[in-house]
Amino acid sequence: MATHITDECINCGACEPECPNEAISEGEEIYVIDPSLCTECVGFHEYEACQAVCPVECCLPDPERTESEDTLIARARQIHAGKKEFGDDFPSRFRK
Repeated sequence: MATHITDECINCGACEPECPNEAISEGEEIYVIDPSLCTECVGFHEYEACQAVCPVECCLPDPERTESEDTLIARARQIHAGKKEFGDDFPSRFRK
């Protein structure tokens, strides 16, 4: 699932610099996540970085966008092609 930001967002911006895919940006009223760039931090962390820093816990998995670890790592590999290598033992919240 891509992560999404709920209406409880206080527009603090803590999440934006934490995203390794630059998927988070300031929307009209709250921050938003581009689901085509979100990998739930698969390949980078064993947790979702935006969730970890959100003071109001409004960065949540989007129940309408269920995605497998394979889909998310494939997206990370595509986004970071030529910039970062992901071996078979990449960090993932699916592997806790």
